[in-house]
Formats: sequence, C-alpha cells, structure tokens
Amino acid sequence: MGCNTQAQKKAVKNSVGDLVGITHRSDFKQAPYNSWFDANYIAYTVDQKSISVLKDAFKDVQVKVFMGTWCGDSRRETPRFYKLLDAINFDEKNLEMITVNRSKKTPKNLEKNLNIIRVPTFIFYKKDPKTNEKKEIGRYVEYARESLEKDILKILSGKAYKHSYQN
Repeated sequence: MGCNTQAQKKAVKNSVGDLVGITHRSDFKQAPYNSWFDANYIAYTVDQKSISVLKDAFKDVQVKVFMGTWCGDSRRETPRFYKLLDAINFDEKNLEMITVNRSKKTPKNLEKNLNIIRVPTFIFYKKDPKTNEKKEIGRYVEYARESLEKDILKILSGKAYKHSYQN
C-alpha cells in the first residue's frame, strides 16, 4: 500500500495563486508552475554514481513531501527530487506530494503532528519488520548538507544524518 492512503483530493489554487493540498507531478506541468518546474528539472544533473545504490536503497521506501509553490527552496529541490526519482524508476504510488500555504498549512491539516517548519521537507518511511507499521526513518529539509543524492542515501542507509537545521 502506498503513501496515498488519504482521499485523493486535488490541490486547489488559493487566493494568491499557490497550490494547496495533495498535488501530483501533472500539477507542476501546468502554468504558472511549469516555468520553474521544467527549468529546474532540466537544469539538474543527477549524480550517476549514486543511482544504482539509491535504486536499491529506495526499495520499500515511501516518501511524503511538503513543499510550497511560493517557496524558492521548494521550487529548486522538488524538480530535482522528481528527476532523481525518474533516474531510479521510483514508483510514484509510494510518493505523497503535499503543497502548503505560506503558513505551512493545508485545509485538511495534512501537516498535523509532522512538525513541518520549513519547506521543502521530504519525509522517508519504511515499514518496521516487527510491527509492520510505517516508521519515519529520516527527513531532508530545505537544502542538502552534501548533495541531494548523498544526503538521501545517508537517510535510507541508516547512517547518521542531520538535516540542515539540526545541530
């Protein structure tokens, strides 16, 4: 079962033009979002040395992303993340993309109890083999410490990792 267990409600454009709610890649392919999405997707070069290792590391991983279409960091990192997912043939049914307003909220409180302070926040989950419950294994927040690929690989491989706002 994928991350998309909540009712699939399409994100809506709020009064200032920001998408808010559960979003899909196709939303970013529409104007005005495609101007930054397409440019940043095309401009990013995935670290090819990391691809085979990441492909294995992403096995049985689910990802929940909180981003803002108004946020410069989200506009940079989200297309890069999609390009990385494409490079490893990640099944997007295991991805839940949630766009937030400038207060980092959604109408359905999808951010509730997840401590979303900065965006983008990519939360990685795996099922606990003992309890079979989905468990957070780490998060990538706003920008890389080393690189997108290397930071995510540390999270997925269980190595010590602190996102950009942890000491």
